[in-house]
Amino acid sequence: MTTPHAANEPVFNERGLQDAHIPPEAQIQAAMMQASGQSFEQWMESRVARKSTRRYDWDALKFQADFDPKYRRAQMRYVGTGGTGVAKDSNTVAPGHFTFSTMLIPAGNIGPSHIHYDVEEIFFVMRGQMKVVCEKDGHRWEAILGERDLISVPPGVYREEINIGDEDALMCVMLGTPKPITPVYPPDSPLTQIKRNLR
Repeated sequence: MTTPHAANEPVFNERGLQDAHIPPEAQIQAAMMQASGQSFEQWMESRVARKSTRRYDWDALKFQADFDPKYRRAQMRYVGTGGTGVAKDSNTVAPGHFTFSTMLIPAGNIGPSHIHYDVEEIFFVMRGQMKVVCEKDGHRWEAILGERDLISVPPGVYREEINIGDEDALMCVMLGTPKPITPVYPPDSPLTQIKRNLR
């Protein structure tokens, strides 16, 4: 008999990660292949996401900014929708094994502490100065990342990103699954009480 889990308690699989309910590899591979009746040109064009057809989505995390303006930031999606909770975006390349977006963080603003139990998250700073704070089991680590610096945060580690520069910072963000589980906040964070409007 298995013990029931609390509603907010993560459930881990045999690899120590929360079960993300990722489709079987054969299904992922098939989704990336050229569709029947699709020309090679159409197939390759479906795999391109041009900056000229993107826009910054200031609403993806608006529920956080509505709580406190210091959390205001914008996502520009390229592959999949990432971990912001945006349910669908038909203007992205379909994800196979990861998501990829950019995040614009105004000077002084913060990506609040959150955790992904199911997947690693990569931040690659393209412009600006970001302080990254990571915490796990009472241990705290922080570092300053500048242009072309990268951090890969493992699953199960809280992470927070703070723009400590005087200008907007720009980061690439990758999550190592096509559809990450929506991240959660530390139990003592006021953001745990906010209802996310998935769109």
